[in-house]
Amino acid sequence: MDGMDNRPMFFNLPTLLTWARIVAIPIIVGVFYLEGISAAQQNLIATVLFVVFALTDWADGYLARRLNQTSAFGAFLDPVADKFLVCACVLVLVHLDRADVFVALIIIGREIVISSLREWMALIGATQSVAVHMFGKIKTLVQMTAIPFLLFHGTLFGVVDTALWGTWLIWAAAVLTVWSMVYYLYKALPEIRARAR
Repeated sequence: MDGMDNRPMFFNLPTLLTWARIVAIPIIVGVFYLEGISAAQQNLIATVLFVVFALTDWADGYLARRLNQTSAFGAFLDPVADKFLVCACVLVLVHLDRADVFVALIIIGREIVISSLREWMALIGATQSVAVHMFGKIKTLVQMTAIPFLLFHGTLFGVVDTALWGTWLIWAAAVLTVWSMVYYLYKALPEIRARAR
């Protein structure tokens, strides 16, 4: 078929990049169990890995459009991979005592609530009500900046205290997380009310 990719959607390049974010989780976690290297080296390796794999989120979407390899499976897997990577790294940070458990509960709880809401809205054919909004994008940007800062947990370029900035940013991400969750729930409220009668 003209313009169509006949390879299985599980194995085209954009989808493989998405899978890479899931594969990255045990690799990043495993770095902190490596022996024979210093804590600073573990921090650096984990930070670089997170940044590299996080960038695949941009790359897979770009390549899917550029190579005409978009698919329903890819659209499903992409946000799942993002959420797995973020939630796993937040739990690692809690384990390392670099993030508060309350922050983790907010971030992970929000993902469960909004994912469930979107699934329900899809079932009733009202997905537009919970389409990605600027609030969600800003939350993601702050979150994806905070996590590598906290993974690095040192002084960057001899100037930036990433532990301090990462802590402020992860709390800012938590606030934005609640804000975006309230926004999406508010947008879905008419549908929720209509089906609660």
